[in-house]
Amino acid sequence: MNICEQCGYHLKMSSSDRIELSIDPGTWDPMDEDMFSLDPIDFHSEEEPYKDRIDSYQKKTGLTEAIQTGIGQLNGIPVAIGVMDFQFMGGSMGSVVGEKITRLI
Repeated sequence: MNICEQCGYHLKMSSSDRIELSIDPGTWDPMDEDMFSLDPIDFHSEEEPYKDRIDSYQKKTGLTEAIQTGIGQLNGIPVAIGVMDFQFMGGSMGSVVGEKITRLI
């Protein structure tokens, strides 16, 4: 369960790990995996261009955005879930994250 047996500390989990732990095997059907952020306002940060940051986090995490959405089963019960991933820009909620949550609902 990703808990240190010595101290009880909860270890970090990726969104993929959480989905695998929660959803019945073979039932996960992801939604909107092809959606990704653009930079329509040409946002500039002091660190690096926004588009470069997005590209970097996509490569680092293997995700296109800070949330994974989909349907599956939890103990045989059909569910629709969205799982944020802090490893993707601290779980930053941009327009795509909001759109994916809206579509999930």
